[in-house]
Amino acid sequence: MSSPQRVGLLFGSFNPIHVGHLILANHLATRTDLDAVWLVVSPQSPFKVGEELLAEQARLHLVQLAIAGNERLRVLDVEFGLPKPSYTIDTLDELSRQYPGTEFILLMGGDNLPGLPRWKSADRLLTEFKVYVYPRPGYALPEPLPAQVRVVEAPLLDISATFIRSSIRAGQSIRYLVPESVEREIKAQRYWQD
Repeated sequence: MSSPQRVGLLFGSFNPIHVGHLILANHLATRTDLDAVWLVVSPQSPFKVGEELLAEQARLHLVQLAIAGNERLRVLDVEFGLPKPSYTIDTLDELSRQYPGTEFILLMGGDNLPGLPRWKSADRLLTEFKVYVYPRPGYALPEPLPAQVRVVEAPLLDISATFIRSSIRAGQSIRYLVPESVEREIKAQRYWQD
């Protein structure tokens, strides 16, 4: 019997997706023991209530454009059908039901790890699922790390979706910050330009 597929889950609002997300996802999908990385578009993070979000289907479409042709990356809209705000444990439970036999690993930046104990059902998260943490500059990882947490090195770019949105509003170029297909769609739909 073959071992279960190992899939890393990278959650985010992807408002919009940018090259930092893509470099990270591709690195983790190709340079760790993961078979694939699935990008989970969150309709509403409980930690980002009130943030100006593009419509969830528009953000999903931008991610689809960004990862087109990369068989190791996939985008999911699973959280669109779950109660809002989205809680990671509920999404993991739903994915485990939909994809039995797949081992899901939560991917997160080291800046999010200290807050993990405050997440819904954090105790279950840390006993039932593995967590791969990539260090972020300026954030020390807590010691000792829980047994389910593994540190993985990854290239990090200091690019934020906030910076991209403010650049668009200011009429400044976002070339090379997002894939060309994403830039074309943002311009065509006039996202963040009004």
